[in-house]
Amino acid sequence: MSNNDILKKLRVALHLRDDDIIEILKLVNFTISKSELGAFFRNEDHPKYMEAGDQVLRNFLNGLIIHMRGPK
Repeated sequence: MSNNDILKKLRVALHLRDDDIIEILKLVNFTISKSELGAFFRNEDHPKYMEAGDQVLRNFLNGLIIHMRGPK
């Protein structure tokens, strides 16, 4: 399972929109544009598909912890 698959599954399971994901990433000072985020959710055979790296997934998960639990 790729990082893109994990992001897709979490997005669906938590009913997150693109704006929500961008705000979650901002909680850990990681900025990403809406078009970059959209490239992660495209099909692998699409020309503008982009592989989500470990850094993106790590920052999203850390931001999700802050989003769900609140800051320390």
